[in-house]
Amino acid sequence: MEPADVSLPIDVRVPFDRLQDIRAFLMYHEIYYDIMIQDLQDVLEEEQREMLRAKSLQPRSTDDYNYASYHTLNEINSFIDQLVQENPGFVSKIVIGQSYEGRPLNILKFSTGANRPGLWIDTGIHSREWVTQASGIWFSKKIVTDYGRDAELTDILNKYDIFLEIVTNPDGFQFTHTNNRMWRKTRKPNPGSSCVGVDPNRNWDAAFGGPGASSTPCSETYRGPRANSEPEVKAIVDFVQSHGNIKAFVSIHSYSQMLLYPYGYTKTPCKDQAELHELARQAITELSSLYNTQYRYGSIITTI
Repeated sequence: MEPADVSLPIDVRVPFDRLQDIRAFLMYHEIYYDIMIQDLQDVLEEEQREMLRAKSLQPRSTDDYNYASYHTLNEINSFIDQLVQENPGFVSKIVIGQSYEGRPLNILKFSTGANRPGLWIDTGIHSREWVTQASGIWFSKKIVTDYGRDAELTDILNKYDIFLEIVTNPDGFQFTHTNNRMWRKTRKPNPGSSCVGVDPNRNWDAAFGGPGASSTPCSETYRGPRANSEPEVKAIVDFVQSHGNIKAFVSIHSYSQMLLYPYGYTKTPCKDQAELHELARQAITELSSLYNTQYRYGSIITTI
């Protein structure tokens, strides 16, 4: 897959045994580089220590929840149940299916009325992107806290339901906690291969198997045997189609500061290109006004 712009910097995670080879290659080609993290394993071990420290404090309510720490799947599911219990009539939990390993696919519904159009948000479709699941937890608490206080959020919730799936890939997420912190895919076995899992973000029935997706089961971008083959993806597709009135679909990823819109497989503009581009421009302007965080924006294929 070609980069959108050869002038853009890239970040690379290099195994220790390849470090000298990579350095020699860069120096030979006179490519400037800077080491951002000397030893990623040290960072991951400190992450675990922080989680253990946070684990000793059991929250009595979602007000006491540690939003500055990462949490396990069980802790997130407990948070979801607690948030629903604290906000009857406003927040409810819907189970839209099961993962390959039998875990419930939970979504939170925030609603102030009946028969509303919906807005969909998912986090954690790539299981190792822990900051997205953490963001989903924060989003859900902010929605509850700010409704009736923040005029824009209140206006949205008076017109739309919000559906939020915090752990979109629970099997993969559990695996990142127990076996491999850098695991990205689902955990469904691939017949005829020793490599496990599908990239759920390449499994949608949208130009399935096109640019950016791999047909090799061992690849981190393996598309799967067919579109919507993964139960985690199929459950979302079925829910959105059965709802019939979803007005926006937002998927939260890391690692980057980008706001992207379709398409990711063709440079042909989507029919709402001009409107989406202007909305993205307005959104990144608002985002940067908070903490001066600079976002890039545009269609997926022209931006990444």
